[in-house]
This record gives sequence, C-alpha cells and structure tokens, in this order.
Amino acid sequence: MSVATPSAQNGSLDALGNSGDALVGMAVLGKTAAALALVIAIILICTSLLKRWSNMHTRHGANLRIVGSTAVGNRERIVIVEVEDTWLVVGVGGGRITKLHERPAPEKRSTESTSYPPSRFSQRLSQALAARRRSDASTSSDPHQTP
Repeated sequence: MSVATPSAQNGSLDALGNSGDALVGMAVLGKTAAALALVIAIILICTSLLKRWSNMHTRHGANLRIVGSTAVGNRERIVIVEVEDTWLVVGVGGGRITKLHERPAPEKRSTESTSYPPSRFSQRLSQALAARRRSDASTSSDPHQTP
C-alpha cells in the first residue's frame, strides 16, 4: 500500500485543474470566434439582400435623373434635375430644397459625361510636374553635373 503525502496529491490535482482551465479557456475562445463569424456572415448576407432589393426598386425613380450639381457652400449645392422633359434647377441646403429655375430639357442629350476644362490649380500642378520631370531627366543624362 502506498501512502502519498497530501501535498503531492494537491500538486497533481492542481496540475490537472490548470490544464482543464486552459481547455475551458480555449473552448470559450472558439465559441466567441464562431459567434463573431456568424455575426459577420449575417451582416454580409443582409447587405447583399439590401443591394438586391434596392436595385429592384430603382425603377420607381426612372423619371428622375440628376444632370449635374455644384457646391456653392459647405452644405449648399445647386443641382440640375431632369424630370421627364423638364430640367429643374434646385438649391439644396440646410434641410431644404428650393426650385430656382425651370426649363425644357434640350433636344440633344449627351449620354457621356461632359469633360470640364481643368482648373487653374490642376494646370499649374501638371506644368510643375512636367518641368520637374524635364529637369530630372536632364540631370540624370549628364553624370558630371552635380545637382
């Protein structure tokens, strides 16, 4: 008959208990990860369903088309909206929409987006970049010249 000391028995029980705690902790971590993956999957499914649902309901606004818009302030815009054969110029801002002008839509409608002339800043930026490229090309072609 072997007689084990109580401290030896407690040490072995503590070792079993610690490994059991580690397994329980891993199980909880696994359940948490599975729950998170389930929530993300539900969000993705709902997003795809909403996109599909909204695409079916876009036909209701088929008579309405935004022709163009421009910002005139931080929260104010002027928008040209085409409703059937009429263009409406409306001001949008501060939670209000105000009709500014109404005119018949032009007969010649372009389906392609109009290209606006570049702004002064973009012109100056492109000129500066081109000048820098030219200067970089000239310094790299002459190995004896120091920058």
